[in-house]
Amino acid sequence: MKKKTSCRKETSSCETCENYCYDDDLGYYVCEAELDEDEMAHFLSCREFACPYYRLNDEYRIVRKQM
Repeated sequence: MKKKTSCRKETSSCETCENYCYDDDLGYYVCEAELDEDEMAHFLSCREFACPYYRLNDEYRIVRKQM
């Protein structure tokens, strides 16, 4: 009997992550986070994936710290 792999319920959108950047050479957006083999397999096998490298692309974060 195969054991089901559980996917985390918390998801993060790649489009709002700091690691999701446009690559001029390729002509499309790529993730610059270094996922290891297990993380990549989990990402590809699940519809919902909570990336451990997700960082909200918040361009006003530094300004709030200065206030």
